[in-house]
Amino acid sequence: MFLTSFHSSITLICIVGLGVVISGFLLNKIKQPTLIAYILIGVLIGPFGFDLIGDQETMMHIGELGIILLFFFIGMEIDLYSFIGNWRLAVFGTLGQILLSIGAMGAIGLLFGWNNSRILVMGFVIALSSSAVIFKLLEDKNLLGKKIGQNVSSILLAQDIAIAPILILISIFGGEDTSFNSILLKIIGGVLIFATILYIYVRKEITWLPFRKAIMRDHELQVFLALFFCFAGAGIAGLFGISEALGAFVGGLVMHAGKAVRWIHDAIHSFRILFVAVFFISIGAQINLSFLVENLLPLGLSLVTVFVLNHAINTIILRAYNNTWREAIFGGAMLAQIGELSFLICITAFNLNILTQYAYDFTISLISLTIGISPFWIFLTEKLSGKKQIIAP
Repeated sequence: MFLTSFHSSITLICIVGLGVVISGFLLNKIKQPTLIAYILIGVLIGPFGFDLIGDQETMMHIGELGIILLFFFIGMEIDLYSFIGNWRLAVFGTLGQILLSIGAMGAIGLLFGWNNSRILVMGFVIALSSSAVIFKLLEDKNLLGKKIGQNVSSILLAQDIAIAPILILISIFGGEDTSFNSILLKIIGGVLIFATILYIYVRKEITWLPFRKAIMRDHELQVFLALFFCFAGAGIAGLFGISEALGAFVGGLVMHAGKAVRWIHDAIHSFRILFVAVFFISIGAQINLSFLVENLLPLGLSLVTVFVLNHAINTIILRAYNNTWREAIFGGAMLAQIGELSFLICITAFNLNILTQYAYDFTISLISLTIGISPFWIFLTEKLSGKKQIIAP
C-alpha cells in the first residue's frame, strides 16, 4: 500500500513537472507569466479533472507555505520608507475599495433579493485583491521599486492587514459568538506588528548578527536561519489570530534591516518557487469544470462585472493619490482580480450559513477564475495603454 502510494506520488510529480515546463514554455512565447501554467495544471490534475491528487488538503497546506515564503521575500525586498510614506494611500485606498465594493454589491443585492449579511460578505470578497498574484507579477516585471509598484504594494499589504477585522465583522453578522479575548488578542497582535515596523523604520539597521561572517560561509546555516525568521514571524502572527503571511512579511523586514538580504535570497529562492507553484496548482484544483459549464453565463457576466468594477474603483483611488492616468489605469488592472484571502471569507460565511452551497461554489469558482484570468487582463491593459509610458521611476 505504501509503495503504491509512493509510486503514485512520484508519477504525479513527474506529470506536474513536465506539464509546467511545456505549458510554461508556450506561455512565455506569448509573454504570459508561468503562474497561469500552474493554475491550468491544477485544473487538469484536480478532483474535477483527472483526479490525480490523493490528498488535496495537504497540498493546500504546502501551498500556504509558498505564500508565507513569498511574503517573506517581499519583506526583504520592499522599500519600507516608501511604504510608510504611502500610508494615506494604503489606509484610505483600502477603506475606499471596501466601502465602494459593498455599495456596488448592495445595488446588485437589491435586484436579487440578497440579505444584508450576504451583501456585506460579497462586498468584502470582491474588495480584496490577490497579493500572491500581484507581488509575483510586480517582481517579474521589476516594478517593486517603481512608483506604481510601491503604491500597489501598499494597498495590497493594507488589505492583508484588514482581513482580521473583516472576519470579525462577518462572524458578528453571522451570529457567531465572538469573544472579547479573541478580539483583544488580534488588537494586541496588530499593535506588536505596527511597533516592530516602526522600530525598524526608526533604527534603519539592526546589528543582531554578531556571527554573520560565519553564517555567510555556511550555506546550510543560511537556509535554516532564513527559514527560522520566516516561519517564526508567521507563527507568532498566527498565535494572535493574524495572517501568517503578514508575520512572515515582518520577518523579511527584520532580515532586510539586518543587511542579510542577498545571501538569504540565494539560499531559499528555490523553496519559494516550489511552494508558490503548489499554491497556484491548488487554486486550479478547486475549479469545478462541470459547475463552470452549467453556470457559464452567470459566471461570465459576474467575471466581467468584477474586473470592470474593481478596475474602475482602483483606478479612481490611484489617480486621486497623484498617479498619472496611465499609472492609475495600469495599477487598477493589477488590483482588478479577487484575492486568495477571499477564500477564507467564503469559508467563514459558508460555515455561518450566510452563503448557501450554490453561492459558495459560485463564489469559489469566480475567485479562481479572476486569479487565473488576471494576467491576461493586465497584459491587455499594458497593450492598450502603452507599457513604456506607464512605468515611471
